[in-house]
Amino acid sequence: MPAQHSVLLDYAYDWERSRANEIWLTQPLKDGSTRDYTWAEAMGEARRMAAHLRSLDMPDGSCIGVISKNCAEFILADLAIFMAGHVSVALYPTLNADTVQYCLEHCEAKLVFVGKLDDWKSMEPGVPANIPRIAFSLAPPTDFQTWESIVESTDPIEDNPSPDPDKLALIVYTSGSTGRPKGVMHSFGRIAVATRSVVERFQVTSEDRMLSYLPLAHVMERWLVASQSMMTASRIYFAQSIDTFVQDLKRARPTVFVSVPRLWLKFQQGVFANMPPAKLNRLLKIPILRGVVKKKILTNLGLDHARFAASGSAPIPAELIQWYRDLGLELLEGYGMSEDFCCSHSSVPGRGRVGYVGEPYPGVDVRISESGEIEIKSPGAMIGYYKEPEKTAECFTEDGYFKTGDRGERDELGRLKITGRVKELFKTSKGKYVSPAPIENLFNTDPNVELSCVTGSGLPAPIVIVTLSEELRPKQNDPATRARLEPELEALLQKVNSQVENFERMALVAVAPEPWLIENSMLTPTMKIKRASIEAEYVPKLDEWTAAGSKVVWG
Repeated sequence: MPAQHSVLLDYAYDWERSRANEIWLTQPLKDGSTRDYTWAEAMGEARRMAAHLRSLDMPDGSCIGVISKNCAEFILADLAIFMAGHVSVALYPTLNADTVQYCLEHCEAKLVFVGKLDDWKSMEPGVPANIPRIAFSLAPPTDFQTWESIVESTDPIEDNPSPDPDKLALIVYTSGSTGRPKGVMHSFGRIAVATRSVVERFQVTSEDRMLSYLPLAHVMERWLVASQSMMTASRIYFAQSIDTFVQDLKRARPTVFVSVPRLWLKFQQGVFANMPPAKLNRLLKIPILRGVVKKKILTNLGLDHARFAASGSAPIPAELIQWYRDLGLELLEGYGMSEDFCCSHSSVPGRGRVGYVGEPYPGVDVRISESGEIEIKSPGAMIGYYKEPEKTAECFTEDGYFKTGDRGERDELGRLKITGRVKELFKTSKGKYVSPAPIENLFNTDPNVELSCVTGSGLPAPIVIVTLSEELRPKQNDPATRARLEPELEALLQKVNSQVENFERMALVAVAPEPWLIENSMLTPTMKIKRASIEAEYVPKLDEWTAAGSKVVWG
């Protein structure tokens, strides 16, 4: 690693000089081929785009939107925006037009990069007509000025602008699970400090490889992939699509791989589809076969080169972590927020404890309030919420700790366990408070279940609503499938009820008639359940379901 810098751009200039001809980014193209960008090529394109942005004479520190799925030009656009003295504002590529309009108007965006998107037609009405647009190479067909034409016709900037560490670099809009998105502001300096924390803890180097597929509009991917790679010169591969994901993963053979609980569950279910759990467990108990079976599974997943893997963004069942560890993959947990640029907690290799999200990063101070809420001081802390000083003040204590909204506890080594969300607690008609997330984790480990939501405010007992696994959903209206599943779901309900407190025991399992997706507003862009949307859809049915007297109901 070069001399330590206070902003990421200075690392990029170092790599541009010292690793000019080494490959940095690998981008799949529409025809199935790939394009490799060396550091010299990548920085050259960023410098040309920076020159174009400068020529537009926008006020210093103008907000520039980026609406795109992950791709090489997304990262190059960030670099160009920073070099030109502006602020990058990335929006999730799955937002509806109303939210797009709100975010772009809220930040007063002066220009928008439009990139790789699945449904641009439904998003485009949200872009105010007066905002200029530039299309990435992988953008849907448009009549916008293109990235390629600008790069071909513009001379690069020759200087190496290095922003003041206290200057605003990013506005990251939250995923909106609790209402209108908030614009989280991060400075260049705090981003660098937060990035250094993960680089040092996991000893990431230029020899590491990562697959970029979680939304770059979210802090976790921006921190762990984009920012980390700028600091260390590690190589980034991009995923083409859901359909090619396994192929993309095998192309990258990542040494560091991070996912979210929903995808870790899907990987496990894919393994079980080829090898039932009982058979797999038998094979893993045979010493002569154990190693061969483990290696084959990890190779088929594309994770046979992973030094470590991690899960973040939402709670993950402890049993699932243990399952991967039994395969020889040390699945670590992490805990962070948009508001601290993910510089909060992670498991430490060799010191992880199943069910705990790990230890604080260096410089992070954590405490549990009298009400059980986790409060954190982080060197990666946000500047505040854009244009919302009152909300900023509300979320900090008088002595500067951020109130996370999560409940937790710590063990003797300082490892943190998340026990639920403060605002997700609900009270049954018996006056008992229920924390849904830990109970949902118990359901989510079952192969029949993809996602679950425990609810029941004001009812005598909670209920759980589940969506079936992807393989079962097409058959869930089939009478024979229902007849087979009902005893299995009832047994699952009994199993979970035996593991929770008496007042937490659920009256029934309700099967949702439709999957929960980002597109139908049941999931956030980071694939956490939108509890308010789910409850709004199903709460009117709770009394009817409870009165039916069945342990399994079909919504």
